[in-house]
Amino acid sequence: MAASPQNPAAATPRRKVSRHRGEGQWAAGHFTPLNGNEQFKKDDDGLNVRTRVETIYSKRGFDSIDPTDLRGRLRWWGLYTQRRPGIDGGRTGVLEPEELEDEYFMMRVRITGGRLTTEQLRVIGEIADTYARGTADITDRQNIQYHWIRIEDVPAIWERLESVGLSTTEACGDTPRGMLGSPVAGVAEDEIIDGTAALDEIARRYIGDPRFSNLPRKFKTAVSGSPLLDVAHEINDVSFVGVVHPEHGPGFDLWVGGGLSTNPKFGVRLGAWVPEADVPDVWEGVISIFRDHGYRRLRNRARLKFLVADWGPEKFRQVLEDDYLGRKLIDGPAPEMPAQQWRDHIGAHRQKDGRFYVGFAPRVGRMDGSLLTKVAALAEDHGSGRVSTTVEQKMIVLDVPQDRVDSLVDALEALDLRVKPSPFRRGTMACTGIEFCKLAIVETKERGSELIDELERRLPDFGEPLTININGCPNACARIQTADIGLKGQLVTDAEGRQVSGYQVHLGGALGLEPAFGRKVRGLKVTSDELPDYIERVLKRFQAEREDGERFATWAARADAEALS
Repeated sequence: MAASPQNPAAATPRRKVSRHRGEGQWAAGHFTPLNGNEQFKKDDDGLNVRTRVETIYSKRGFDSIDPTDLRGRLRWWGLYTQRRPGIDGGRTGVLEPEELEDEYFMMRVRITGGRLTTEQLRVIGEIADTYARGTADITDRQNIQYHWIRIEDVPAIWERLESVGLSTTEACGDTPRGMLGSPVAGVAEDEIIDGTAALDEIARRYIGDPRFSNLPRKFKTAVSGSPLLDVAHEINDVSFVGVVHPEHGPGFDLWVGGGLSTNPKFGVRLGAWVPEADVPDVWEGVISIFRDHGYRRLRNRARLKFLVADWGPEKFRQVLEDDYLGRKLIDGPAPEMPAQQWRDHIGAHRQKDGRFYVGFAPRVGRMDGSLLTKVAALAEDHGSGRVSTTVEQKMIVLDVPQDRVDSLVDALEALDLRVKPSPFRRGTMACTGIEFCKLAIVETKERGSELIDELERRLPDFGEPLTININGCPNACARIQTADIGLKGQLVTDAEGRQVSGYQVHLGGALGLEPAFGRKVRGLKVTSDELPDYIERVLKRFQAEREDGERFATWAARADAEALS
């Protein structure tokens, strides 16, 4: 019997067609939340949680916090629950959030462009001592992070920060997070253009604006006019990089789509030159594309880098110009890559006004409240009212008269804040690690500090620029893929067959001259206890085998696996 609409049973069996649900892009009409994060953001803007903190949670305590606020919206005000002490790394991926978290918070202070007055630095230090058990770490995004914060104390901390022009607004969450800027903007002798005004205008217009408080995921910004490319522009969602246009003069080259984590991608140039006055408008266009076209269906595909990879730079620029700016951008040149590898401004350097800035290296960004207040006092005693933080977890005192530089250097060195650090002190960064982070598997800060001491003792004559980045989990907060030696925390098997803390090794990553992601040698993992021995061995091989002037990253890219093991 022939198949017919009147006799469906006789019809040929219909093949099930899989219907693609889309990627959750608002611009495509996909407004139905497709995961829990999108649902809680639709239910209530994260910015609104502040009122509940001030009127309910701070008065009734930790147990009164709504679970969705606790593990979601509080991030919009820079707050994450920290890891409960005593939980080993093997349980990180097994326990539920409520089993991992403590009743204390990490709080992130937003510092636009890393710029601080000494008054602000002093207040940050005083808050650390009063409310955070002294903790105050410099992050690689130029922010300060506290730990041990009680919900009861949060309103008082906000009031104290805001009294000196600081905040925690959108320091975390699916928001335009803290924005990077050159720590020597406006003072460096070799500066192409000062991006300070553009950064400040972006912050004034858009931070805390509900139009951009529900993004697919976090959005990272960098603006720098330094020829040293000192803000890791290659790995931000949007970057404005100082260049000189042959006809229009100094301005910014526009990059989009960078990011690391478990699927790293370098940003791409759009080939557009942006004058300083237009930077905020162009920034708004880029973040609006992310808000409207970003992939909201899957969290692990929700960063801007995936949209840029799918569209390509040509389409992205076209959509930006046609749909968001309503005008064409000016074509422009690429930035020149700096000849030197260090981009951290460590040491004493003359400013364009004849004064000096002095950059120094704490141990893996670890500071405390007392130390910060001492730095503020030292800066003021030496004629300065300004400091800045860097994207390498370092700090700079600005505006020092020439005749006070040596005295300041001596005073900083006496506090173990090295102005003339070894390559190991200068080049080692570490994320928060298992001490406080719920995602971490291994220790990082203490391990990094011990590693610096060991390498300085074992290789006192090593003088080459070298970066060692230590991360407690795969999420790359410490930029492991772009380090000469990147260490990703995980459990590894030792010689006795036991599961112990250790690292997967990435070798030869780099930003700047020849940007590359570090090479993973098959099976190359090292226990925490073996780490100093391993790095000493590899660096000695590098010294023995390198060609004249060859950087570690270049050598590691061509070396055979045996030399790297």
